[in-house]
Amino acid sequence: MEHQERQQVLVLYLASSALDSPVIGWSIYDGSSIETPQTGLESESPYVSGLAALRDGWRLIQASPLISHPVGQEFRTDYLKYEFFFERWSTPRARSGS
Repeated sequence: MEHQERQQVLVLYLASSALDSPVIGWSIYDGSSIETPQTGLESESPYVSGLAALRDGWRLIQASPLISHPVGQEFRTDYLKYEFFFERWSTPRARSGS
């Protein structure tokens, strides 16, 4: 069976627009795994910052645009606005026990 590389996507929500700011939320989608993804099981982020992900080989493909808040809405916290998408390519992994 031919092993082609598959995309892995990492979404990091940072405390600010700076890549070296702390991670406050994350999601990982692994196209190289045949396991069913189960988000929210990890108690700790895979990286402390976006910069740490870059140093580990992830490529930044999208960062959230900086949007000014209207007067009186500067401290509204209804969503995580500093969202960064990373990707890397990996060879598919065999199912455990195969």
